[in-house]
Amino acid sequence: MPEAEFESVWSDLQGVTFSQGYLDAGGVRTRYLHAGDTDKPVLVFLHGSGGHAEAYVRNLEAHAERFSVWSIDMLGHGYTDKPGHPLEIGHYVAHLISFLDAVGAQRAHISGESLGGWVAARAAVDHPERLDRLVLNTAGGSQADPEVMKRIITLSMAAAEDPTWATVQARIKWLMADKSKDYDDIVASRQRVYRQPGFVSAMRDIMALQDPQIRARNLLGPDEYGSITAPTLVVWTSDDPTADVAEGRRIASMIPGARFEVMPGCGHWPQYEDPKTFNRLHLDFLLGK
Repeated sequence: MPEAEFESVWSDLQGVTFSQGYLDAGGVRTRYLHAGDTDKPVLVFLHGSGGHAEAYVRNLEAHAERFSVWSIDMLGHGYTDKPGHPLEIGHYVAHLISFLDAVGAQRAHISGESLGGWVAARAAVDHPERLDRLVLNTAGGSQADPEVMKRIITLSMAAAEDPTWATVQARIKWLMADKSKDYDDIVASRQRVYRQPGFVSAMRDIMALQDPQIRARNLLGPDEYGSITAPTLVVWTSDDPTADVAEGRRIASMIPGARFEVMPGCGHWPQYEDPKTFNRLHLDFLLGK
């Protein structure tokens, strides 16, 4: 049996010209990872609920040749400022637009996973003039599944309230199709995020969208999806724990002219589990191939 290879965030970034830092986005101190020349078209990656910029460590290098690539800690997440109130989609969208302003991007490609996809889609509805191309990657926001919502709350709050190796690893493994791997480096990165003072309260604010009433007023329906004018790619997976392929196809069917792709053998993080396939599909779409 071949020896398991240790998967390191640092190894993913070795040899990549990138920077990590903070900038002011509308008064919000916002953490980012950046790669690529700043005179190139802007691409922003948005992670999921309770996540952070490292969700895209395996995608920076492939995109940096053609784009100015930003992976950010979204509002209330990671090391970005925590506003101290329940977070709804409008709050995230406002922060995203402020971030685009801060980096001087009149227009940008926005690619979001899970919550990030929900935010990206809403931004495309509300601010069509700011989007070039849109990628919805196992995106949330189209439905309210009580069992999934309960599971997200249970796993996320357990990890935030008692960020042991086991609780944080359980939250990470839930995202992945391959449960045999330990994802040590991602677990260590997230454990450090969750151990920040006050993060339990921040996680409660993040979990607001799992509340049925709050979620209901933030959901996107046929009218919203149907109004999206940006060229759109919807990426789904064979083993997504939040919704099946049919839901991804339904989302794509509501967006005029959307392209739909299914990645086999992946869960909620296809950009991490199969970066080679994701990067190829993603780049082909962004480059209009």
